Amino acid sequence: MLRITRVRQALVMTGITSLVLASSVVAGASSTSGVYNAADAKMVPSSFKGTTLQVATDATYPPDESMSGTTMVGFDVDLMKAIGTTLGLKSKEVNVTFDSIIAGIQAGKYQVGNSSFTDTKVRQASVNFVDYFQAGEAVYAKSTSNAKFTGLSSLCGKSVAVETGTTEQSDAVNTAKKCSGSKKLTVLAYPTQTSANLAVSSGRATVGFLDSQVAGYVVSQSSGAFKLIGSAIEVAPYGIATPKSSAGKKLAMAFQMAIKTMIANGSYGAILKKWGVTAGALPTSKIVLNGAIS
Repeated sequence: MLRITRVRQALVMTGITSLVLASSVVAGASSTSGVYNAADAKMVPSSFKGTTLQVATDATYPPDESMSGTTMVGFDVDLMKAIGTTLGLKSKEVNVTFDSIIAGIQAGKYQVGNSSFTDTKVRQASVNFVDYFQAGEAVYAKSTSNAKFTGLSSLCGKSVAVETGTTEQSDAVNTAKKCSGSKKLTVLAYPTQTSANLAVSSGRATVGFLDSQVAGYVVSQSSGAFKLIGSAIEVAPYGIATPKSSAGKKLAMAFQMAIKTMIANGSYGAILKKWGVTAGALPTSKIVLNGAIS
């Protein structure tokens, strides 16, 4: 989720800025729904006003995004709703596979990618990123496993389950090239984190490799079937993705301002607290446009 990392009902199948007016700040200080901010809303490009943004999300990555019945829920989902409220925008989360999101944005199918994307230089070549969170990569295994994790090199000799298109997949594949002799690393890539978790629970994979806060959630919801091994590595920011078009860049700037406003009025912190991910909070939002960070 890191997607680049994506570190993703994953576990279900395991068996288991501008500041708002003072009165508005008070009213929304602990709200998870956000507060409309007229100054921020003016930054939204005209082409997106009065429309419903199509927001691509892979809902197999709790607590960031997952399905509860027919409803998508999670930290990222609440954040996107609050950004929409702040900017006066309507949006619709569309549940798709993770590795199809950036291509869908480039093709104009989606206006936003909101799916625990690790902000990386490779991805910055295809989309803009508005940073809003940070996470690392972590490893979990069956509770009966003797597997150890002390860094990427310690994956050698193991079979590793990852979600397709994630940084974990990339990191595992690159690490496999450095493993030698009997210490072969087998990378098992799956279209969803749910499937990757099943590979670990069934014993096909030795460990699961995914974003740190998601790994913790998978373990906490496994009724003792899984355990975390080692510590998180490669901590990096998550970003909301928008198109490289002129309008897409302006939309990214509006998102950044909305996040800064939400940090100031407390709604950002309230959302993180609700989902138990406050450790990944950022003090401010950064944005990457044309390779430049501001």
